Amino acid sequence: MSIQIKAPTFPESVADGTIANWIKKEGESVNQDEVIAEIETDKVVLEVLAQSDGVITKILKSEGEIVASSEIIGEFDESNETIETPDSSLEKITNEAKKENTNDESTNQNTSKKINPAAKKIISEENIDPKNINSSREDKRITKADVINHLNSNKKENVQVESSISSDHRPEKRVPMSRLRTTIAKRLVSVKQETAMLTTFNEVDMLPIKELRSKYGNEFEKEHGVKLGFMGFFVIAAVQALKKFPVVNASMDGNDIVYHGYQDIGVAVSTERGLVVPIIKDADTKSLPEIEKAILEYSEKARDGKLSIEEMQGGTFTISNGGIFGSLLSTPILNAPQTAILGMHAIQERPVAINGEVLIRPMMYLAMSYDHRLLDGKEAVTFLVSIKEQLESPERLLLNL
Repeated sequence: MSIQIKAPTFPESVADGTIANWIKKEGESVNQDEVIAEIETDKVVLEVLAQSDGVITKILKSEGEIVASSEIIGEFDESNETIETPDSSLEKITNEAKKENTNDESTNQNTSKKINPAAKKIISEENIDPKNINSSREDKRITKADVINHLNSNKKENVQVESSISSDHRPEKRVPMSRLRTTIAKRLVSVKQETAMLTTFNEVDMLPIKELRSKYGNEFEKEHGVKLGFMGFFVIAAVQALKKFPVVNASMDGNDIVYHGYQDIGVAVSTERGLVVPIIKDADTKSLPEIEKAILEYSEKARDGKLSIEEMQGGTFTISNGGIFGSLLSTPILNAPQTAILGMHAIQERPVAINGEVLIRPMMYLAMSYDHRLLDGKEAVTFLVSIKEQLESPERLLLNL
């Protein structure tokens, strides 16, 4: 029985998607719940699953084509019958041609050069000059096999010519941008053009956090099943600072300021397809182990392309960690419509003056970009200092100071 293959139902915030990849081709057998295609939207890649065991009979939307929510993209047959594919058809034609060529060789050797009817049909369809076809027979009769060999040899020559051109010159490759990359590009340009973005900097001594991780890291992992990282401390520090400075947690909507009575923290994750920002909802109600587990889960989902659109919607504040790639200092770009974004960087040992002494400490530069239309310099600087103080005195995180 033939069944329609439909694109998933997109959320209201997603207008359409692009067929990124047909994992299964026409004529291929699939099992129930097996991924047969991937559709890329502006935010995530959605999987199309097989409804039951069967065979892909027809692909209606090719890779690169735009599809709407629940649009029919192909057809599926629940029967177990094998569908003949173009490759199998070609192999069949080739085998028949070989047989015909063998039979022709046993015919009258004195016949003048002629073209077999089957070969003549292919010559007409492919618009080939018979003079360019070499016959494999002594009587110079052109068979179907000769025509097929001629076509295959031309394809090989074309590939060789293209390869030689590429090797003789400096190679270039032009590929279309993915929907996600295109969306990121548009959003970044929009933020630069529509906000008064400014960045303030500070540095934090990471020794107290490192000592805490060194002392309790193994016990924390055994108890909670997740490693004690740095990001969890930054999320909690940001939540406490956002409570002190509600305007940093706010956003602009036209001429209105929207103050959010909750802290939804976005954690930027780099993937092969681009940067995505899953949201830790109600981070103010979560413990450190719960936050670390959420970060790990979202990171794995992001890299596997399994994040749902709901997991990336919203957010009142974003944290980006360029330090995992070795960045020492940067100016993060706002994640609109949020008011601010915090940038973490690599931890580097360097000399600092502490109580009149020069000591070597693991230091990290912090950068906070903010929308100057809504946030004044004093509030931005004080907010960042609050995060610095909490990280340098972790007991403040427990005492909500």
